[in-house]
Amino acid sequence: MSAWLECLRYTTQTPNWKTTAMKETRLSIDIVSDTVCPWCVIGYRNLQQALRELAPEISADIRWRPFQLNPDIPPEGESLFEHIRKKYGSSEAESRAMRERITALGAESGFEFRFTDDFKTWNTFDTHRALLWAADQGRETALQEALFTAYFTQGENPGDPEVLVREAASAGLAADDLREVLSSDRYRAETVKALQEVQQLGITGVPNFIINQRYSISGGQPVAAFRDILTRLANEAA
Repeated sequence: MSAWLECLRYTTQTPNWKTTAMKETRLSIDIVSDTVCPWCVIGYRNLQQALRELAPEISADIRWRPFQLNPDIPPEGESLFEHIRKKYGSSEAESRAMRERITALGAESGFEFRFTDDFKTWNTFDTHRALLWAADQGRETALQEALFTAYFTQGENPGDPEVLVREAASAGLAADDLREVLSSDRYRAETVKALQEVQQLGITGVPNFIINQRYSISGGQPVAAFRDILTRLANEAA
């Protein structure tokens, strides 16, 4: 993948973009994401809705790439409110308002966020190890979806080995195999390398959607944005 990406921005005024693809086109989409990122959930679900609306003319092969929002979080986690306050200087009122906005956007996409006063953020290095392992089994999306729910809806630690093993089983993966992975150094070097590769692309925040290894869309974009951008790129590829 090139170290240079063309950033695409959505605008409601796109007169040169066709509204439908001319023929069936399959795109590749790499989603740079962290499991503790709420905008990654919203962006992914809006992308999926856009793809459903564009099917069968436009479809996509999706791959997940790792990013750590909080690589220095200790194993015991940290209060999300305290973390946001220290990182961004947000007041309690501002933090609560943002949670309410995220919860509402999640509901629009069919996802339930359950933020509580004791909600925590966690270190996700082992989460990404598990996802790389799941990718080798062709089940990374299923595991990622399960972990989003485990964290944001059930309030669990997505880096906890027991949570990872349980959710792997729910995603149709061999739980005992993942347990062995997590108790060893397997996929550790691969995860470090994958994290570094994302940094080398100049990506500093998530979500980021890399289309056809060239175009980059950042943020939890609305369905209309994904629908229009994917249509444009599909027509260009035709």
